[in-house]
Amino acid sequence: MTGRLAVVGLGPGDARYLTPEAGAALADAQALYGYAPYLKRVPPRPGQARHASDNREERARAAAALKGAAAGTRVALVSGGDPGVFAMAAAVCEEIEHGPESWRALDLAVVPGITAMLAVAARIGAPLGHDFCALSLSDNLKPWELIERRLDAAAGAGFVIALYNPVSRARPWQLGKSLERLRRHLPAVTPVVFGRAIGRPDESISVVPLGEADTAPADMATLIIVGSRDTRVIPRAGKTPLVYTPRAAVEVSA
Repeated sequence: MTGRLAVVGLGPGDARYLTPEAGAALADAQALYGYAPYLKRVPPRPGQARHASDNREERARAAAALKGAAAGTRVALVSGGDPGVFAMAAAVCEEIEHGPESWRALDLAVVPGITAMLAVAARIGAPLGHDFCALSLSDNLKPWELIERRLDAAAGAGFVIALYNPVSRARPWQLGKSLERLRRHLPAVTPVVFGRAIGRPDESISVVPLGEADTAPADMATLIIVGSRDTRVIPRAGKTPLVYTPRAAVEVSA
């Protein structure tokens, strides 16, 4: 019997951001696998098994879900945000590439969700209105020197930059170093958006100039958007300002 595996994006947190396709995949599953805090977002269903795991266990989690599906179970592997953005879909593909042939025969579906940079951008206006890129500041799977080169390249090329995984207990210094590096390329007035826990009851969002940005508002629940030279801020009396990047580029680099 051939099982099925759905890698399901839960979105930023609130149930209203869960897509109908994701909801259907969760309801159909006989077993759920995932990082424990993400599994808590999914209401329990009678007869549905739940297999929670800890952080930094992505490959083991993916392999366990694949084994369950290969045994004939309808499995949903949950992921925060979108499973294809710094999340579980890549871990599943990696395990399939290096795992047994039976895993390649599985019916696999990657069910998209709203990723953090889209949720934050929607809260503040349209900072991703022109060309942008996303970088993870975690050096668990790549060297810090590579992160620095990519920050230089992205800022120098005029991209708006979404920063994932900005701070953790193990690496509290990396966001500060990243902001210092970006100041080499961008004006001090460049807007920086700090969006924390967007879509959850404790969400917060703030906009500060790059010259004044520090690491205090950030943790692993924070997504940071660093504007380009073209990104603008529209003040609004009594309301959160709008931040947007015009659709047409006006900067001409030498």
